Amino acid sequence: MIAEKFGMEYVDRDGVKKKPFIIHRTSIGCYERTLALLIEKYAGAFPLWLAPTQVKLLAVADRHLDYAYEVKKALDAAGLRVEVDTRSEKIGYKIREAQIEKVPYMIIVGDKDIEAGTISVRHRKEGDLGAMSIEDFLKIADEEIKTKAIK
Repeated sequence: MIAEKFGMEYVDRDGVKKKPFIIHRTSIGCYERTLALLIEKYAGAFPLWLAPTQVKLLAVADRHLDYAYEVKKALDAAGLRVEVDTRSEKIGYKIREAQIEKVPYMIIVGDKDIEAGTISVRHRKEGDLGAMSIEDFLKIADEEIKTKAIK
């Protein structure tokens, strides 16, 4: 008992020395402790199935934004958490920012992707995975989510 270990006692109203009961209370709950543990375990680089933003869509230029939103619509329909980076920045800067944000997948869309009806996929750790159809990417993402893979 903590009171005995530290030699704690008090005098009650009758003048008798007694050992106090110590009630431990935390200012954060179980959910917050679990979240802190996961953030520390993964160093913020959550696996696809756990990441708050699973895919970041990056348009090479403003003229590619319409296609980026079409891709977003397809990925949203599949249940992925997707954001579109609409900033007028260079693509290298957008990729670097998404890497710093530790987003598992980046999808880059440009002129060649629009013409071919594909997307260029980049993984946070594995780098450039090349051009593929939306369906092929969804198969990869779905498998990673179903198996709870940690890449």
